Order: sequence, then C-alpha cells, then structure tokens
Amino acid sequence: MKLDYSKNNGLIPVIIQNNNTLKVLMLGYMNQEALEKTQKEKKVTFFSRSKQRLWTKGEESENILSVINIQKDCDNDTLLIKVIPTGPTCHKGNESCFVDKSEKGFIYNLEAIVNNRIENNFKESYTNSLFQKGINKIAQKVGEEAIELVIESKDSNLELFKNEAADLLYHYLILLRAKKISFEEIEKVLKCRQN
Repeated sequence: MKLDYSKNNGLIPVIIQNNNTLKVLMLGYMNQEALEKTQKEKKVTFFSRSKQRLWTKGEESENILSVINIQKDCDNDTLLIKVIPTGPTCHKGNESCFVDKSEKGFIYNLEAIVNNRIENNFKESYTNSLFQKGINKIAQKVGEEAIELVIESKDSNLELFKNEAADLLYHYLILLRAKKISFEEIEKVLKCRQN
C-alpha cells in the first residue's frame, strides 16, 4: 500500500470504524512502521504523538481493535480501518471517542424527558405523579403493562400490540429512574453479553 506520509511529518491520520455498526470510533495517527505492524498482527497499532513511540490500542486496557479491512483515501494520505472492537474504544469508557447524547437515539431522549419531569417536579405530569407514588406503584404499573403486552401478543391487532409495547418501555424507564439506574447501564450489560 503506497501512502503519502509527507503532509504530517511522517504520519497519516487513521479513522477507526466499527465494522458491524459503521460507527466512527476514534482518530489516530500512523507512521509506516505502525501500519506494517497493524497489517502483520491484525491489531491496530498507532504512532503515539505524546509518547513518541508505537502504541498498540489495548496494550494496557486489553480493549484491542481487531482489523477487518484497511482502505486508503483518494489522496493516499488518510486511512480508514474497519475493526471489531474488544470493549470500549475511548479511554473514558465510551464505545466511541465521539459521544453525542442526541445521537444515541429516541430512547435516550425519552429518558431525558422522564428525568426532567421528575427532577423539576412537574405537577401536571403523569410521569412525575407515578414516580411520587413510589417504587411499589411503579413496579405494579410495569407488571400491568407487561401482562397487557403478553395478552396483545396473542391477538392479531398489531396497533394494540405496538401501543402496549410502547407503554411497557415508557414505564420501564420510570422504574429505572426510581432504581437510580440509567438506560446506558442496561445497555452496557447487554453489550457485555455479546462476547
């Protein structure tokens, strides 16, 4: 692979992307030696500008990046490496170094709305009024919604089924709040089960 290392003092930028989700995980830099080591070992190795040496991702954390594919750009001065990550990529424990809460999706936005109504004690809010009744009432409501979902799953009315599924998820978020657990914590448990 012929690359132009002249633009950045012997280094080229490397974009790391999850092969399965296509999510961008991080940006690093490689010199020719780092690229050769990456190609040979099938684990991403960068040239660390702060340590001034080769650095294999995960050499301390064991959160390695297993190489699936390496592509150069049209100018031969940037690489895109698709990987399968083992654990979080970011040193802060996140899946990606590029974290945007709004990017996480609707469930996280709904969780933020639930939390806002509770934290700001919205008097007219059903969410807040259920929360104020305590854990027993919240758990009871989650149980009722789960039963209603099971009942609707046996019938053929998909609209009713979808509504009951939405009700269960909504009440589940209130239950998580009552237990002082974030949806992200549940997501991490599920991700650990993938290994």
